[in-house]
This record gives sequence, structure tokens and C-alpha cells, in this order.
Amino acid sequence: MSDKIHRVVLAYSGGLDTSVILKWLQQTYNCEVVTFTADLGQGEELEPARKKAEMAGVKPEHIFIEDVREEFVKDYVFPMMRANALYEGLYLLGTSIARPLIAKRQIEIAKLVGADAVSHGATGKGNDQVRFELGYYALNPDIKVIAPWREWDLTSRTKLIEFAESHQIPVTKDKRGESPFSTDANLLHTSSEGKVLEDPWEEVPDYVYSRTVNPEDAPDTPETITIDFERGDGVALNGQAMSPATLLTALNELGRKHGIGRLDLVENRFVGMKSRGMYETPGGTIYHLAHRGIEQITLDRGAAHLKDELAPRYAELIYNGFWFSPEREMLQAAVDYSQEKVTGTVRLKLYKGSVIVTGRKSPYTLYSEKVVTFEDDQGAYDQRDAAGFIKLNALRLRLLGRREG
Repeated sequence: MSDKIHRVVLAYSGGLDTSVILKWLQQTYNCEVVTFTADLGQGEELEPARKKAEMAGVKPEHIFIEDVREEFVKDYVFPMMRANALYEGLYLLGTSIARPLIAKRQIEIAKLVGADAVSHGATGKGNDQVRFELGYYALNPDIKVIAPWREWDLTSRTKLIEFAESHQIPVTKDKRGESPFSTDANLLHTSSEGKVLEDPWEEVPDYVYSRTVNPEDAPDTPETITIDFERGDGVALNGQAMSPATLLTALNELGRKHGIGRLDLVENRFVGMKSRGMYETPGGTIYHLAHRGIEQITLDRGAAHLKDELAPRYAELIYNGFWFSPEREMLQAAVDYSQEKVTGTVRLKLYKGSVIVTGRKSPYTLYSEKVVTFEDDQGAYDQRDAAGFIKLNALRLRLLGRREG
């Protein structure tokens, strides 16, 4: 099998796992490795990844480090937010939505450098292996995929470290021994799982949180902000125009400061097991509630309710790795059509872990104070019309009642 792989593009972070994978690929497949490191706003210095790849023998022209933050938010996060997607009613899909972008760039780089395979560092128990590989195959049906965690015998952290040390792969001190939990971060969120989080009865230790202050320690004074939307996408914060990534970055800082966006969740993985994770999505939580706020006055009831029916399906598709599927694209088309008039401003109050919508306005508002008022509506609504409306809707109930009587 090893003689069939000549060049492979590896999703590479420079951490212990992918550093070991890089060397393992070179040895096991006797192939050339090309590394791709994406700056998704994870907040880490990425140049060390370049140095580690060079130390491992990767050619400088085969080391790809790219800032994809704007593309990530504009083309992945914002379309998802237009749909109000929440997996199992709670999870804002921070890890899930990053995988299709990484997969897409790996396939593009594979074509650019003439690679015949791609590789990732996801384990055989998790969702990410599915997300990466469904993306690969959707974009290149004939690509070869190497998933080391499903092939090798390095089945523990101890064995990984032993392999690293025997091959002069640097191991940071905090990785020696058992790490307390596993994390994944990007501009939308940070997720933590494993080890100290595996017992769903045990409260998440405070040291696990990295993106938000404890809501109990957040400022005692609320902070009021406004977010402007155009056609369903955020375009300004407090009246200041911002690009998608800049806006989310600014909201992340506000959410961090006020302890917003923590979620302790036991979820159903696509592969079949339940897992417990802790998610911090500070800016995304604010943004999600603001978007729902502007939709409240700009979406017709029928469209709004249909969107609420479609959202769980849309979220499940992203969670399960079907970003590039025709059904997700069909749903996206419907969602985007619904957003044509979702333009206006939402005012929100941030306070000790909570986000409260306190106002919304739009040039396309469907809210009519004249119609809904409790005062004299000057004939805008004839209350007598309701009698016939109720009788027609009650007809089948009355017929049922008479039969059962």
C-alpha cells in the first residue's frame, strides 16, 4: 500500500499529534508530506508550525500557512448563522463549521502540488474524521485518504510521546504525561472535551474555560451595544462598519468580558456515542441572538416558522459533515432567499453571562404599531372579523365534540 502514495497533504497544526503524524506518514508510506496550517482565529502563533515542518524535512515550498479568517466567517459562519442553526437545540457548531474549509483547502493544495492523498489527525471515535473525509470525497471523489488514528498502533498519549522523543520531535512540557482535557479553537469558539470532562455529573472546572470570564466575576454594570444587519449578515457594531471576521472578533471580546457563551453539553455524535463537551462561543452567542432579533420584525410568520423547522435539519447536516451536499445547498438557497429584507439594527444588553435583546428597528419592518395597538386603531383592524376566523378554525373541533358526545 505504501508504494501507492507519493505525496500527501496533511492538515497540520504543529502540535504533538500532527507532528507525530507527519513523521509517521514519511516512514510508513515513504512519501513526501505537504503541510497545510489554517489560521482560523485560534489565537496561536502559527510560525512555529513552519519551523517544526522544516525540521521534519518538509520542503519550504510545501509548507502552506494561510490566514483564512475572513473566508471562514464570511463564507461559512455567516451562512450558517443566517439559518439560526443549533445542533440539538443548543450547540452553535463551532468545530463542525471549520472542517469543510480546511478540507477544501487541502484538496485545492493537493491539486496545486500534484498530491495523490490527503491526511488528517482526527481520531476514529469522533465526528471530525467524518467531516474531513466527506469534504474530501465531495470535492475530489478519487482522492486517497490516510487517517493515521485508524491505522497505527500508537493508541495512547504515552506511546505518542515515546514515538516523538525517539524521532527528535519536540514535546512541550505540558504534554508530558496525561493532558487534563483536549481543546479545539477558532474564531467562532473553543471546545474542550475528554479527561476531567468525561463524567457528565462533575461540574466543569473553572480552569477549563479559556475564552470567557466567570459570569459571577463579570462587570456589575450592563453594557448596551447595537449590531447592524444587511440581508441577514452583520455589517456594523455600535454604528462602526466592520468586515465579518473583524465583527466577530469584536463580539468575542465583548462576550469574553461579560462571561457570555458558555455551554456544557452532552451531545449525540454522528458515529453513535454520546459525548460531553464544554463550548465557549462568546461572540457567536451574541450574534445569534441579535440575528433572531432582527428577524422578529422583518420575517413573515410563515417564513419564520418554516425556517425554524428547517434549522435543526440544517444544523444536523453541518454537524454530520455534509456541508458540500446538495441538500445543504438547497436549504442554504431557501435560507438566503428569506434574508432579502433582514436588514436593520438590533440593540442588546450584555450582563453577567446573559444577552437580552432590548430593541430592534428596520426599514423593512412588518411590525405595525397602528394595527397591534391596544388603543383606538382608527379602523386598521376590525375585531369583528375574528369571530368568523375562530368559528371556521373551530368547526372540526365542534364536529369531533358532537360525535364523541
